[in-house]
Amino acid sequence: MKKSGEKITALTAYDYLIARYLDEAGIDIILVGDSLANVVQGNPTTLAVTVDEMIYHSKIVKKAVRTALMVVDMPFMSYHVDLQEAVRNCGRVMKETGCDAVKLEGGERIAETVKHLVKVGIPVMGHLGLTPQSINIFGTYVTRGTEKKEAAQIIKDAKILEQSGCFAIVLEKIPASLAKKVSGSIKIPTIGIGAGINCDGQVLVTYDMLGLTEEFSPRFVRKYLNLAGEIKDAFGRYIKDIKEKSFPSKKESY
Repeated sequence: MKKSGEKITALTAYDYLIARYLDEAGIDIILVGDSLANVVQGNPTTLAVTVDEMIYHSKIVKKAVRTALMVVDMPFMSYHVDLQEAVRNCGRVMKETGCDAVKLEGGERIAETVKHLVKVGIPVMGHLGLTPQSINIFGTYVTRGTEKKEAAQIIKDAKILEQSGCFAIVLEKIPASLAKKVSGSIKIPTIGIGAGINCDGQVLVTYDMLGLTEEFSPRFVRKYLNLAGEIKDAFGRYIKDIKEKSFPSKKESY
C-alpha cells in the first residue's frame, strides 16, 4: 500500500460491536490500544492497564475481526525489564488473543527487544513521537520533535526500528514536516496521529472521532459524530417516558 500510494486506515476497538462495525466498514487495521485505560477504565494516563486486561479486551475484539489486521498495544512495563519477559508477555498476547501483531513504544532503546520478538515470530509495530507511556518523562502532551535534536533522534529511531524488523511505525503528535521526512526515509509504512497528511496512513481513537470523549478535543481529532450528545439525549428521553408512564406501551408489552 505504501508503494502504490494507497493510504492505510486504522482505528481503535476495545469491544465486540465496535470491532464488528469497523471490520464490516473495511478498516485496514484495528488497534486494541492501551488507550482503553483512558476511555474504558477512566484513568488519567495509559500506565495503569495490565497485560491481562489487554488480553481480555483483545480476545473480545478478535471474535469480530474477519479481514482487518489486528494489532494489540503492549502495556507499560510489559516489555521493558528484559528480553525474556518481553517475549513471554508478547507471546501470551499473540497466543491468547489470536492477534496479528503487537505494538511497542520507543526507538533505539527497544531495538534489541524488537529484533528478538521478530526472530521468534512476533510481528511488531513501532510507535515514535509522543509516546503516552513516557508521559512522566515528558511531563506534558505537547508536540514532540519541534527541536532539531529531538527531530533528528526521531528520524534515527525510525530507521533503527525498520532495521530491527518493525513492519510499520505510528508517528504521534509530531510536526507534519518531520513526519514527511520520516515517511520518506524508511520503506515501511508510517501511521500518523496528529502528524499531518504525509504519513502513509492515519489512526485515531474511535471514541474520539465518534464524539464520545467530550473532554478531549485536540485539533488533530476530526469528529465525525457527536454521539455523546445523542446518547445523553436518548437517556433523557427514556427516563422521561418512564416517569410519564408512556413506556412501555401496549404494543411493547406481552
